[in-house]
Amino acid sequence: MNFDSPLESVKSDIAIEFENQKQAKIIYDAIVLEFETAPDYRSSMNLTLDESMILIRINAEDSTSFRASVNSAIKWIKLSLEINNLTI
Repeated sequence: MNFDSPLESVKSDIAIEFENQKQAKIIYDAIVLEFETAPDYRSSMNLTLDESMILIRINAEDSTSFRASVNSAIKWIKLSLEINNLTI
C-alpha cells in the first residue's frame, strides 16, 4: 500500500486580526523568533506584521507537513495570547 499524498505541495496565507496594532505587535514580537528558527525540512513559514494583523505564509511539501505547520503557528499564537492576558 502506498500512502503518499497526492499533493505535490500545499501553500496558504493566513491572516489573524487583533483588536489593535499594539496587541498585534506584542504577539508578533513574542512569536517571530519561533518562526525564524523552526526546522524547515519539509515546510517553511514566514511571518509579517501589517498594522493590526499578523500574516502567516506557509509553503509545505505535503499535507502532513502543512498541518504540522498550521498547528505550530496556532499553538505559538495561542500561548502568546494567554501569557499576554496574564501580564495585563
